[in-house]
Amino acid sequence: MSTNPSTQLRPLAPGLILAILAILFGFLLGGSFGMAESFIKNRLKSSADAVLETAYAGDGEVRDAVVAKSWTYLKRAHLHGGAIGTAALSSIVLLGLLGRVGLLERVSATAFGAGALIYPLFWLAAGLIAPSLGGTAAAKEALELMAILGAGLCLVGLGGTLVSAIRQLTARPTNPGQGATMRAL
Repeated sequence: MSTNPSTQLRPLAPGLILAILAILFGFLLGGSFGMAESFIKNRLKSSADAVLETAYAGDGEVRDAVVAKSWTYLKRAHLHGGAIGTAALSSIVLLGLLGRVGLLERVSATAFGAGALIYPLFWLAAGLIAPSLGGTAAAKEALELMAILGAGLCLVGLGGTLVSAIRQLTARPTNPGQGATMRAL
């Protein structure tokens, strides 16, 4: 194994970059919420008001509930971006530190990084379109494939990381000098 960590991480760069972008996405959403919460909530309400008679049958209480749930979805996008992005980043770094970076590790890293970005984008999109569709269920249904893709990629990435970690941490060392170190772990 190389003593330079960047050599081991270089093949994992697409996943690393995607994971960092997911974290950045979550942080930027949080910042925008802090700066423009009222503006965002008003835009959601305006979007619902445009279809109040058709999508909500004139029921302001239902509209308000959908707008409130949409805001919750936007916050969910913020939290998922930061949390899944951080989980992906740490898993990808672990893959690089384990030693062998082969196809499983590269695919796992890219899948986890992509899923970490796609899944919070699903929640953002669902929150933004729900008021104009008349409900959050309609928004989730319209974007179902995006949710499945994002969550599925995260699971593939995490599963691949687990398989790689088990395989590499339980493998017999090829270098006799490593044996004592590996047994001590």
